[in-house]
Amino acid sequence: MKTSDFFSSRWGIILAGLGMAVGTGNLWRFPRIAAENGGGAFLIPWLLFLFTWSIPLLIAEFGLGRGARRGPIGAFAKLTGGRTAWMGGFVAVTSVMIMFYYSVVTGWMLKYAVAASTGELAGVDAAAYWDAYSTSVWQPVLFHVLAVAGAGFVVARGVIGGIERANRILIPLLFVLLLFAVARAVTLPGAGEGLAYLFTPDLSALTNYRTWLEALTQSAWSTGAGWGLILCYAIYVRESDDVVTNAATIGLGNNVASLLAAMAILPAAFAILPAGEAGEALAAGNTGLTFIWIPQVFARMPGGGLFLPLFFLAMFCAALSSLIAMVELGTRVLIDAGAARSRAVPLVVGAAVVCGLPSAVSLAVFENQDWVWGLALMVSGVFIAIATLRYGVDRFRDELVNTHSSGRRVGAVWAWILKYLVPVEFAVMFGWWMYQAATVYDPEGWWNPLRVYSVGTCVAQWGIALAVLWAFNRRLAERSAADRATLVG
Repeated sequence: MKTSDFFSSRWGIILAGLGMAVGTGNLWRFPRIAAENGGGAFLIPWLLFLFTWSIPLLIAEFGLGRGARRGPIGAFAKLTGGRTAWMGGFVAVTSVMIMFYYSVVTGWMLKYAVAASTGELAGVDAAAYWDAYSTSVWQPVLFHVLAVAGAGFVVARGVIGGIERANRILIPLLFVLLLFAVARAVTLPGAGEGLAYLFTPDLSALTNYRTWLEALTQSAWSTGAGWGLILCYAIYVRESDDVVTNAATIGLGNNVASLLAAMAILPAAFAILPAGEAGEALAAGNTGLTFIWIPQVFARMPGGGLFLPLFFLAMFCAALSSLIAMVELGTRVLIDAGAARSRAVPLVVGAAVVCGLPSAVSLAVFENQDWVWGLALMVSGVFIAIATLRYGVDRFRDELVNTHSSGRRVGAVWAWILKYLVPVEFAVMFGWWMYQAATVYDPEGWWNPLRVYSVGTCVAQWGIALAVLWAFNRRLAERSAADRATLVG
């Protein structure tokens, strides 16, 4: 690889990694989940799982990507043997399937950022506005296309000129906007109640297994660990770069963004809304909280007309930076197969536009895809751990991670976590979500592959993907692990 193919500096890597990790889940899911699971008590297991799931897997992804100089399929094929290319394929398929509907979410944020900036949201019924927008056809499709095109434009410009440069703008802007939102929220009369709820731990909540499982799930989804996205960015990391510190910085920075979002939303909700409405808002789900209740909070807040556009601009920055990473993953898979970047990007963008249309025009399809492929990320995470085990976890640590003498090095604890703890965490977390689907979400139709939140729909869609990947495993391994795959395109 040429020098120009690498990230220009450590901060370039970290900002790109933060762009990958910090997404809408930090801003619309974390505050809600924290509030529902004991507030301050939730933060304890959430931080614990950062160090026992997320950061260890991020380190493993850095090692895989830098060691193989290939995307997920090529990395698995080269480092763990050709017979496991299908595992890397599943990691790639999962993130690409998420890209198809995440571009719709990015489009929502763009639409609301524009609407809030132009005053279109002022004085309207927020619920009616969201219902009209989400059930229309042309608007969600238009903003979905704009979001994909924007991400594709960035990725087409390469690593330094596109991905790194975009994240040098998006991520600092995101944190500045979050700090502005926090500053306004905590100065509202009554905001202290929300802050106290967030940071005062109710230790009795730690006896509830749900608190621990939600914390593990939030950490797994929010940091991007196991998605294969950092693996792709690690292709462009130098041998001398300290991947351990980079992974830890990305993980901790992601959690800081989540806390800032909670410090902006919870104090504002407690200060502005009556007690009953505050609880209703936080229980309204991701879209309900973001598109129905947040506009109402800002509408009742002094100066809310100024801060509402900033909030949705922050949401858009978070969504776009994550979408860029997903488009890069899809592009990298095609580059590994022999395509030039100039050809790969239009193919990925075209596929995202077409395959994202069902989620753009139907919330039921969107929710189904979010359910199926969000859960598949847990499988992807354990596949990353399996890759290190097949290579030899101690050998992996010595040859692919601890390569920079002046940087931090991981020891036997990291290897133990990947070998023993991550599989146990996966089994418990995955089993719990399947149990929820069968007993809570859809107890009557849990087996039905046509239901939105069923076990059957997961098994059917994953089964199709795995069957195809298994059938073409040898061809995937040969094409993705070829020497030409070292070219950036």
